[in-house]
Amino acid sequence: MTACHAEVVGRTAVRRRITRVDADSVVERPDALAVEEPLEIRVNGEPISVTMRTPGDDIDLALGFLISEGLARPADIRSATNCDDNVVDISLVGETPKQRNFYTTSSCGLCGKDSIDAVRTTTSYDVNQDRAPIDTSTLVTLPDKLRGAQRGFDRTGGLHAAGVFRGDQMLCLREDVGRHNAVDKLIGWAVQHDKLPLTGTVLQVSGRASFELVQKALMAGIPALAAVSAPTSLAAELATESGMTLVGFLRGASYNIYAGADRLSV
Repeated sequence: MTACHAEVVGRTAVRRRITRVDADSVVERPDALAVEEPLEIRVNGEPISVTMRTPGDDIDLALGFLISEGLARPADIRSATNCDDNVVDISLVGETPKQRNFYTTSSCGLCGKDSIDAVRTTTSYDVNQDRAPIDTSTLVTLPDKLRGAQRGFDRTGGLHAAGVFRGDQMLCLREDVGRHNAVDKLIGWAVQHDKLPLTGTVLQVSGRASFELVQKALMAGIPALAAVSAPTSLAAELATESGMTLVGFLRGASYNIYAGADRLSV
Protein backbone atom coordinates (compact mmCIF):
# COMPACT_ATOMS: atom_id res chain seq x y z
CA MET A 1 0.00 0.00 0.00
CA THR A 2 1.20 3.55 -0.76
CA ALA A 3 1.65 5.96 2.16
CA CYS A 4 -1.25 8.38 2.52
CA HIS A 5 -0.69 12.12 2.20
CA ALA A 6 -3.22 14.67 3.42
CA GLU A 7 -3.76 18.12 1.99
CA VAL A 8 -6.35 20.34 3.61
CA VAL A 9 -8.98 21.58 1.14
CA GLY A 10 -10.60 24.50 2.93
CA ARG A 11 -11.54 23.16 6.36
CA THR A 12 -14.35 20.82 5.38
CA ALA A 13 -12.35 18.26 3.41
CA VAL A 14 -8.90 16.73 3.14
CA ARG A 15 -7.45 15.22 0.01
CA ARG A 16 -5.78 11.84 0.32
CA ARG A 17 -4.36 9.31 -2.09
CA ILE A 18 -6.34 6.08 -2.07
CA THR A 19 -6.37 2.78 -3.88
CA ARG A 20 -9.60 2.28 -5.82
CA VAL A 21 -10.44 -1.37 -6.45
CA ASP A 22 -13.03 -2.34 -9.08
CA ALA A 23 -13.86 -5.71 -10.61
CA ASP A 24 -11.28 -5.28 -13.37
CA SER A 25 -8.87 -2.59 -12.12
CA VAL A 26 -6.77 -1.31 -9.22
CA VAL A 27 -6.04 2.41 -9.50
CA GLU A 28 -4.35 4.90 -7.20
CA ARG A 29 -6.02 8.30 -7.23
CA PRO A 30 -6.80 11.28 -4.96
CA ASP A 31 -10.03 11.37 -2.98
CA ALA A 32 -11.67 13.98 -0.72
CA LEU A 33 -12.67 13.01 2.82
CA ALA A 34 -14.91 15.00 5.14
CA VAL A 35 -12.95 16.55 7.99
CA GLU A 36 -13.86 15.48 11.51
CA GLU A 37 -12.26 17.36 14.41
CA PRO A 38 -13.15 18.03 18.05
CA LEU A 39 -14.70 21.35 19.05
CA GLU A 40 -14.54 22.41 22.68
CA ILE A 41 -17.47 24.56 23.72
CA ARG A 42 -16.87 26.85 26.70
CA VAL A 43 -19.31 29.00 28.62
CA ASN A 44 -17.88 31.97 30.50
CA GLY A 45 -14.45 30.41 30.05
CA GLU A 46 -15.42 27.00 31.45
CA PRO A 47 -15.46 23.91 29.18
CA ILE A 48 -18.90 22.27 29.09
CA SER A 49 -18.75 20.02 26.02
CA VAL A 50 -16.57 18.52 23.32
CA THR A 51 -18.27 17.54 20.08
CA MET A 52 -16.82 15.92 16.99
CA ARG A 53 -17.78 18.05 14.01
CA THR A 54 -16.84 19.31 10.56
CA PRO A 55 -15.09 22.68 11.01
CA GLY A 56 -17.04 25.70 9.85
CA ASP A 57 -19.88 27.73 11.34
CA ASP A 58 -18.45 26.85 14.76
CA ILE A 59 -20.04 29.79 16.57
CA ASP A 60 -23.41 28.81 15.09
CA LEU A 61 -22.80 25.26 16.31
CA ALA A 62 -21.92 26.37 19.85
CA LEU A 63 -24.87 28.74 20.10
CA GLY A 64 -27.27 26.18 18.68
CA PHE A 65 -25.96 23.55 21.08
CA LEU A 66 -26.61 25.78 24.10
CA ILE A 67 -30.13 26.63 22.93
CA SER A 68 -31.11 23.12 21.86
CA GLU A 69 -29.77 21.57 25.07
CA GLY A 70 -31.71 24.08 27.18
CA LEU A 71 -28.52 25.51 28.68
CA ALA A 72 -29.29 29.09 27.63
CA ARG A 73 -31.90 31.30 26.00
CA PRO A 74 -31.12 33.77 23.23
CA ALA A 75 -31.52 36.65 25.71
CA ASP A 76 -28.80 35.13 27.92
CA ILE A 77 -26.09 35.38 25.25
CA ARG A 78 -23.70 38.30 25.58
CA SER A 79 -21.03 37.33 23.02
CA ALA A 80 -19.41 34.41 21.21
CA THR A 81 -15.73 34.12 20.32
CA ASN A 82 -13.53 31.70 18.39
CA CYS A 83 -10.62 31.27 20.80
CA ASP A 84 -8.74 29.16 18.24
CA ASP A 85 -9.54 26.71 15.45
CA ASN A 86 -11.21 24.21 17.79
CA VAL A 87 -12.49 26.24 20.75
CA VAL A 88 -15.53 28.53 21.03
CA ASP A 89 -16.28 30.50 24.19
CA ILE A 90 -19.80 31.81 24.79
CA SER A 91 -20.25 34.61 27.28
CA LEU A 92 -23.59 34.47 29.06
CA VAL A 93 -25.34 36.93 31.30
CA GLY A 94 -25.21 35.40 34.78
CA GLU A 95 -23.62 32.15 35.88
CA THR A 96 -22.34 29.24 33.82
CA PRO A 97 -25.09 26.60 33.47
CA LYS A 98 -24.99 23.87 36.09
CA GLN A 99 -24.25 21.15 33.55
CA ARG A 100 -21.55 18.53 33.84
CA ASN A 101 -19.11 18.12 30.98
CA PHE A 102 -20.15 15.62 28.33
CA TYR A 103 -18.71 14.34 25.10
CA THR A 104 -20.69 13.97 21.89
CA THR A 105 -19.67 12.11 18.75
CA SER A 106 -20.54 12.90 15.16
CA SER A 107 -22.98 9.98 15.11
CA CYS A 108 -24.82 10.58 18.37
CA GLY A 109 -25.40 13.82 20.23
CA LEU A 110 -26.89 12.15 23.30
CA CYS A 111 -23.85 10.24 24.54
CA GLY A 112 -23.27 11.01 28.22
CA LYS A 113 -26.89 11.79 29.00
CA ASP A 114 -28.08 10.17 32.23
CA SER A 115 -31.54 9.21 31.03
CA ILE A 116 -34.21 9.88 28.44
CA ASP A 117 -35.94 12.16 30.95
CA ALA A 118 -32.86 14.37 31.00
CA VAL A 119 -33.28 15.21 27.31
CA ARG A 120 -36.95 16.12 27.45
CA THR A 121 -35.84 19.73 27.61
CA THR A 122 -38.43 22.39 28.27
CA THR A 123 -38.79 24.68 25.28
CA SER A 124 -39.78 28.34 25.32
CA TYR A 125 -41.92 27.86 22.20
CA ASP A 126 -45.20 25.99 21.77
CA VAL A 127 -45.24 24.63 18.22
CA ASN A 128 -48.78 23.35 18.78
CA GLN A 129 -49.91 26.97 18.51
CA ASP A 130 -48.20 27.39 15.14
CA ARG A 131 -50.93 26.30 12.76
CA ALA A 132 -49.43 27.52 9.48
CA PRO A 133 -50.42 24.96 6.82
CA ILE A 134 -47.82 23.03 4.84
CA ASP A 135 -48.41 22.67 1.10
CA THR A 136 -47.59 19.06 0.24
CA SER A 137 -46.78 19.97 -3.35
CA THR A 138 -43.98 22.12 -1.91
CA LEU A 139 -43.00 19.61 0.77
CA VAL A 140 -42.12 16.91 -1.76
CA THR A 141 -39.63 19.26 -3.46
CA LEU A 142 -37.58 19.92 -0.33
CA PRO A 143 -35.24 16.88 -0.43
CA ASP A 144 -34.10 17.77 -3.95
CA LYS A 145 -33.64 21.43 -2.98
CA LEU A 146 -31.57 20.33 0.00
CA ARG A 147 -29.49 17.91 -2.02
CA GLY A 148 -28.89 20.49 -4.72
CA ALA A 149 -27.32 22.86 -2.18
CA GLN A 150 -25.02 20.30 -0.50
CA ARG A 151 -21.63 21.52 -1.69
CA GLY A 152 -19.72 19.63 0.99
CA PHE A 153 -21.45 16.35 0.17
CA ASP A 154 -20.64 16.83 -3.50
CA ARG A 155 -16.93 16.94 -2.61
CA THR A 156 -16.80 14.18 -0.01
CA GLY A 157 -19.98 12.07 -0.01
CA GLY A 158 -19.67 12.11 3.79
CA LEU A 159 -21.68 15.02 5.19
CA HIS A 160 -25.22 15.23 6.53
CA ALA A 161 -27.33 18.28 5.73
CA ALA A 162 -30.12 20.18 7.42
CA GLY A 163 -32.09 22.99 5.83
CA VAL A 164 -34.87 25.17 7.15
CA PHE A 165 -37.57 26.18 4.67
CA ARG A 166 -40.48 28.60 4.75
CA GLY A 167 -42.66 27.57 1.87
CA ASP A 168 -40.31 26.79 -1.01
CA GLN A 169 -37.65 29.24 0.20
CA MET A 170 -34.57 27.79 1.86
CA LEU A 171 -33.68 30.17 4.70
CA CYS A 172 -30.46 28.41 5.63
CA LEU A 173 -28.55 25.17 5.04
CA ARG A 174 -25.75 23.67 7.11
CA GLU A 175 -23.66 20.52 6.61
CA ASP A 176 -21.67 18.45 9.08
CA VAL A 177 -20.46 14.90 9.70
CA GLY A 178 -23.04 14.83 12.51
CA ARG A 179 -26.72 15.33 11.66
CA HIS A 180 -27.30 16.81 15.12
CA ASN A 181 -24.45 19.28 14.54
CA ALA A 182 -25.96 20.38 11.23
CA VAL A 183 -29.22 21.16 13.05
CA ASP A 184 -27.41 22.98 15.87
CA LYS A 185 -25.60 25.08 13.26
CA LEU A 186 -28.98 26.05 11.80
CA ILE A 187 -30.30 27.01 15.23
CA GLY A 188 -27.17 29.04 15.95
CA TRP A 189 -27.63 30.87 12.64
CA ALA A 190 -31.18 31.70 13.72
CA VAL A 191 -29.93 32.97 17.09
CA GLN A 192 -27.38 35.26 15.44
CA HIS A 193 -29.99 36.64 13.05
CA ASP A 194 -32.73 37.02 15.68
CA LYS A 195 -35.04 34.59 13.91
CA LEU A 196 -36.18 32.40 16.82
CA PRO A 197 -38.76 31.01 16.97
CA LEU A 198 -38.70 29.66 13.42
CA THR A 199 -42.47 29.74 13.02
CA GLY A 200 -44.12 28.44 9.88
CA THR A 201 -41.03 26.49 8.79
CA VAL A 202 -40.07 22.93 7.91
CA LEU A 203 -36.76 21.42 8.98
CA GLN A 204 -35.59 19.08 6.21
CA VAL A 205 -32.80 16.62 7.08
CA SER A 206 -30.80 14.31 4.87
CA GLY A 207 -30.95 11.21 7.09
CA ARG A 208 -33.21 9.71 9.70
CA ALA A 209 -35.28 11.61 12.27
CA SER A 210 -34.17 10.81 15.81
CA PHE A 211 -35.65 11.87 19.13
CA GLU A 212 -32.79 14.31 19.43
CA LEU A 213 -33.59 16.09 16.16
CA VAL A 214 -37.25 16.45 17.15
CA GLN A 215 -36.13 17.95 20.45
CA LYS A 216 -33.78 20.40 18.76
CA ALA A 217 -36.51 21.47 16.33
CA LEU A 218 -38.86 22.06 19.26
CA MET A 219 -36.26 24.16 21.06
CA ALA A 220 -36.08 26.39 17.96
CA GLY A 221 -39.86 26.64 17.59
CA ILE A 222 -39.88 24.66 14.32
CA PRO A 223 -43.33 23.10 13.84
CA ALA A 224 -42.43 20.44 11.23
CA LEU A 225 -39.58 18.02 10.64
CA ALA A 226 -39.16 16.02 7.42
CA ALA A 227 -36.57 13.31 6.81
CA VAL A 228 -35.64 11.26 3.78
CA SER A 229 -35.26 8.21 6.00
CA ALA A 230 -37.07 6.70 8.99
CA PRO A 231 -37.94 8.28 12.32
CA THR A 232 -37.44 6.45 15.59
CA SER A 233 -40.31 5.45 17.86
CA LEU A 234 -39.31 8.02 20.47
CA ALA A 235 -39.10 10.75 17.82
CA ALA A 236 -42.68 9.99 16.75
CA GLU A 237 -43.83 9.94 20.37
CA LEU A 238 -42.26 13.31 21.20
CA ALA A 239 -43.59 14.89 17.99
CA THR A 240 -47.11 13.67 18.80
CA GLU A 241 -46.92 14.91 22.40
CA SER A 242 -45.65 18.32 21.27
CA GLY A 243 -47.98 18.94 18.34
CA MET A 244 -45.19 18.78 15.77
CA THR A 245 -45.62 17.45 12.24
CA LEU A 246 -43.21 14.58 11.57
CA VAL A 247 -42.70 13.18 8.06
CA GLY A 248 -40.38 10.31 7.15
CA PHE A 249 -39.29 8.47 3.99
CA LEU A 250 -39.87 11.67 2.01
CA ARG A 251 -38.72 10.55 -1.42
CA GLY A 252 -40.20 11.78 -4.65
CA ALA A 253 -43.95 12.14 -4.30
CA SER A 254 -44.29 9.62 -1.47
CA TYR A 255 -43.87 9.99 2.29
CA ASN A 256 -45.14 8.72 5.63
CA ILE A 257 -46.81 10.99 8.18
CA TYR A 258 -46.03 9.98 11.76
CA ALA A 259 -47.50 12.97 13.61
CA GLY A 260 -49.31 16.24 12.95
CA ALA A 261 -51.07 15.28 9.70
CA ASP A 262 -53.55 18.16 10.17
CA ARG A 263 -50.93 20.69 9.02
CA LEU A 264 -50.56 19.02 5.65
CA SER A 265 -52.80 19.70 2.68
CA VAL A 266 -53.03 16.01 1.76
